[in-house]
Formats: sequence, structure tokens, C-alpha cells
Amino acid sequence: MGIRLVKSFLTVGGWTLGSRVVGFVRDVMMAAYLGAGPVAEAFLIAFSLPNMFRRFFAEGAFNMAFVPMFSKKLEGGEDATEFARDAFNGLAAVLLVFTLIGTLAMPWLVWAMASGFVGDARFDLAVLFGRISFSYILFISLVALLSGVLNAFGRFTEASFVPVLMNLMFIAAMLMADRAGWDMGLTLAWTVPATGIAQLAFTWWSADRAGVKIRPRMPKLTPELKRLAIIAGPAVLAGGVVQINLLVGRQVASFTEGAVAWLSYADRLYQLPLGVVGIAIGTVLLPELSRRLRAGNLAGGQSAFNRGAEFALALTIPAAVALVVIAMPLTQVLFQRGEFGADDTANTALALAAYGLGLPAFVLHKVLQPLYYAREDTRSPFRFALWSMLVNVAFAVGMMPVIGFLAAALATTVSGWVMVWQLWYGSRRMGEAAQFDARFKSRLPRILLAAAVMGGVLWAMAVALGPALDARAWRWLALSALVGAGIVSYFGAGALIGAFRLGEFKAALRRKA
Repeated sequence: MGIRLVKSFLTVGGWTLGSRVVGFVRDVMMAAYLGAGPVAEAFLIAFSLPNMFRRFFAEGAFNMAFVPMFSKKLEGGEDATEFARDAFNGLAAVLLVFTLIGTLAMPWLVWAMASGFVGDARFDLAVLFGRISFSYILFISLVALLSGVLNAFGRFTEASFVPVLMNLMFIAAMLMADRAGWDMGLTLAWTVPATGIAQLAFTWWSADRAGVKIRPRMPKLTPELKRLAIIAGPAVLAGGVVQINLLVGRQVASFTEGAVAWLSYADRLYQLPLGVVGIAIGTVLLPELSRRLRAGNLAGGQSAFNRGAEFALALTIPAAVALVVIAMPLTQVLFQRGEFGADDTANTALALAAYGLGLPAFVLHKVLQPLYYAREDTRSPFRFALWSMLVNVAFAVGMMPVIGFLAAALATTVSGWVMVWQLWYGSRRMGEAAQFDARFKSRLPRILLAAAVMGGVLWAMAVALGPALDARAWRWLALSALVGAGIVSYFGAGALIGAFRLGEFKAALRRKA
């Protein structure tokens, strides 16, 4: 692998891992305080609303169009800072209006997300929490834009610290609420906009230090912003398709009491490897490909693409195997306490295994999509997303009478693999920069074999450690031994058969340090 590229992956991945670990502590505390009851489900739906639209406006659509344009302006010595100012103020104006409309329309938004809540306490709670927390979309979308600016400058640390800050604030808020006797649901709801303000202040300060001085002013529709809007348009629509997939999943889950929480907790577990690898790949690869294509460096573009894919699969495939093989021990040890009972554990583990089957697909999205966005092609991913959405809806709705809430998780996985196939098939016309090289083709089967060896070791260890995993006094030690055996067996087998070279990771870590 290219050491500099892997170094960047490890920088973003390391901070993302820190964020996910702290976020997991947040979720363990939330499960203990609220379980899978009505307050938990209401808050999870309310919090998902601004996050859903954030992905729609900023991280998904806007940034996928903005980052390549900004990176190319930096590479070409153009006025990238003025372009960033115009984009920031234009996005802020749109979001202010949208925040006001969304807050007023909260009952309809909750109904669209979880119509199964209608008629019980969950609906009114979700509306209340949603109105408190919806302004988060304004702050976090602007944070996403400023993070894109920082990433284009190669300042990955500052942008990657932002989620850590959010999760630390949630943990502090829950500890304070428990000690002071505050209402836990309301505390969590009010913490949402507070974290948005803190994250915006931090990224604004970081961008200022990088030399991009953003100042609020009346937005103006420049020719560059018009071009940005034209490029972002299909990506906005594609983002809308992705959010429809999420809506379908939550609608299916909302008709089973507790299912929204089960899917959310399972989602948090599989998001740990997805975030560490997928976000690192997507964050680093898009500006890297944009710069190399702008410079006409097709060989460099191919190398970046292949090393990104290789790095992603070397870490994602074993994670997927682990999530499927030891879903029950993971869920039992990490979540089963307080208000979170044995039935909650079993159902969350089922959802986790279903998501685990799709984990490599979700990461490959992050590898393949930059091939299109770096070329300012947002139309093709939109078409692919439409077909993926149709598969998701048909599977989730069609299988719900057969397998219940689990249809939502499996539909996500099936549609994810459909999306990967389309992205790969469509990339064949892009020439050399989008082709898999000999090294990737040689290493992929070896990665699969090493992951299979690890899966066998995990299964045997889980059976042997079964009594210890059931014993409250020993379960953490048993889980640690289980995870340790998986890591050693995978990296040992992988190094032995040439799936990767440990020296590449060591060299990247030394340069990172």
C-alpha cells in the first residue's frame, strides 16, 4: 500500500475509532438507563431526524459535490477560500429555512418515520424530543462543510475529533442527569443542539487556523455556486433515495414494540468497523482522487483506488465474519444490564448478524463512489440508488409478514450489495484509474481465507467460553479472550499466507506518529 495514503487512513480511522468507542459507551449508558422502552425509542427516532437530513444535505449530497470542486481549486491555485465562504453562507441560508419548517412540521415527520408510534406515548414523546433537537441539522451540516475544507487541506485530525466531542458531551450530560435527578429523555434531547453548537465552534476555529476565514454574510448566487448546485442536484436526489431506505426500515420496525431500539443498538455495533474503515476511506480517497485526476495522473489514481479497496477489505471482511459468528456474545456482554433484558439481547443479536452480512458492501460504497464524484458525475450514483431503493422496499415490505422486524435489517444488506454491483459495473467504462490491479486480485482471496480461519477460531472459542460468557463476573474477561483470539488468528493467518504485510501498517503508524 502507499504509506502516505495508509497514514491518512489510519489518522482518520484512529480518531473515528475513538469516536465510536466513546459513542459505544454513550449507547451502553443509554441502554442501561432507558432499555428498549418508549422513551428510548422516542429519543432514537427524534435524534435520527436531524441526522437523516444532515446526510441528505451535507455529508452525502453537498459535500460529495463540494469537496472535489474545492480540492481542484486548491490544486489549480484558484480562490478556493472565497468559494468556501459562498458555499457556507448559501448552505446556511437554506438550512435556516428548513430548520424552521421541520420544527413546525414535527408531528408529520415523526409519522413519516414511525407511524407505528401513533396512538401511544412514544408518538408525543418523539414529537417533543424532535422539536428540541431538530436545530442540530443547521449546526452539524455546516460542520460537515467545514470538515470537508479541513480534509482538502490534509488536516484530518481536527475534522475527525468532532464526533468524539459530541459523544463526550452526551456521556457528561447523562452522568449529570443521573446525579441531579433530571428527566433523562429531556436531558438527551437538549444535549443534541448543545453538541451541534460546540462542534461548529470547534471546526470554525480549526478552519480559521488553516487559513480559511469564514464570516457570515448575505448569500449570493455566484456562477460557481450555480455549478455546484447543478452537480449536487443528482446527489441530493440520491441522498433522498438512501433516506427513503432508512424510512422504510424504521416504519417496518415501528410496528414491533422495542424493534426501533433493537435495530438502533445493532446499528451502533456494526457502525464501529464501518465508521473506522468506511469513513476513513471516504474522507481520504475523494480529495486524493480529485487532485490526481486534476493533475492527469491516472496511474496514481488507480493506485489510490486499489490501495483504498485493499485496506478497506483487509479490515472489513474479518469484522463482518466476527459480527455474524459472535453476534450473541457481543450483544450479551456489551448491552445486557439494567433495563436491557435477555429478549432485547436476542433480537439485537439477530439484527447485528443481518447487518454484518452487508458490512463489506457498505464499506465498498465508500471506495467506489469517489470514482464517480471525483469526476463530478453524480447522476450515475443517483440511478443506482433508485434501483437499490426499489430492492430495499420490496424486500422489507414483502418479508415483514414472514420474519417481522428482521426484514428491515436484511433489506438494508441486500440493497447494499445491489448498490455495490451497480457501482462496480458502471466503473468499468472509466479506464485504467478504476481497474483492479494485479496486487489487489492476488490479495483478495487470501484475505477471504484468513477471515474464514478466524471465523472457525471464533466459533470454537465461543462454544468453549459459553459458561464464562453467561457468568456476570467473567463475561468481560471471556469476551476479551474471544476478541483477542480472533485478532491473533486473523492477522497471523493473513501474514502467513500473504494477505497483507504487517510492515506496511507498522511503517504507516511510525509516519503517523
